Amino acid sequence: MQKTAYICLVIATLCWGGNAVAGKLAVGHISPMLLTFGRWFLATALIFAISIPQLIRDWPVARRHLPLLVFYGVVGYTTFNAVLYSALKYTTAINVTIEQAAIPMLIFCFNFALFRMKVSWAQILGFALTLVGVGLTAAHGDLASLLMLTVNFGDALMIIALVAYAVYTVALRWKPPIHWRSLMALPALFALITTTPLMVWELSSGNAIWPDAQGAIITVYTAVFASLIAQILYIFGVERIGANRAGLFINLVPVFGTLLSVAIIGEELRAFHVVALVLALGGIAIAEWGKPATA
Repeated sequence: MQKTAYICLVIATLCWGGNAVAGKLAVGHISPMLLTFGRWFLATALIFAISIPQLIRDWPVARRHLPLLVFYGVVGYTTFNAVLYSALKYTTAINVTIEQAAIPMLIFCFNFALFRMKVSWAQILGFALTLVGVGLTAAHGDLASLLMLTVNFGDALMIIALVAYAVYTVALRWKPPIHWRSLMALPALFALITTTPLMVWELSSGNAIWPDAQGAIITVYTAVFASLIAQILYIFGVERIGANRAGLFINLVPVFGTLLSVAIIGEELRAFHVVALVLALGGIAIAEWGKPATA
């Protein structure tokens, strides 16, 4: 069962690594809020097409948990992605992917603060390595610059996205007992609803960029792979091994994202990126090796 969860989480993080690259490739081809709206419009249409009978069966239970399902859609889907795509206008895809390695540490902090969830010293060391790697990336290789708060606007925006996804992951512990299709479909619908006013605002402000062919392809990728496939597999992984351990696999997003950024976009791979990747991989290996026996 654990091996299946590991495979699901690796595939999910591969899809998310590609999401940051897709967001960077979208700059100039489709604006952030139109991309977010198009992503959830397509994802919602696809998941509802295969889920209506299941939704009807699950509706009595889902109706009692609608506030929680709305929360999943607004925080985990809309907020995270809208802010991430906006951040990519100001920073690199490599930075965005590596900074996502902070999510496991945030998950641990929230779980400990709210539930006093047990954690081992090895996991603390793993989280610490992750934090150093994220700081190194955000400071562009100069940790001393953090003392002067010289991170760019895109890196600052990513803090909001990271907190949003960590909160969403912790909240999955309360997910209602409904089928995974219903659990995906309803938050996706609420994500679409809450993304609509953001798209309207972007249109009214004159900042909208309607998708060209490349923008359309990117939208389809984010809807199918980064939304449906990745979210379903991630929920499955959290369900099988818990939020703390599943969240650690997000450290693989920087690995996949950096490799894809270099291969597809041609972004420069610098020494501090490599160090940050090593810290991310080392963090997940140490923390998973030293997980508490009751995890």
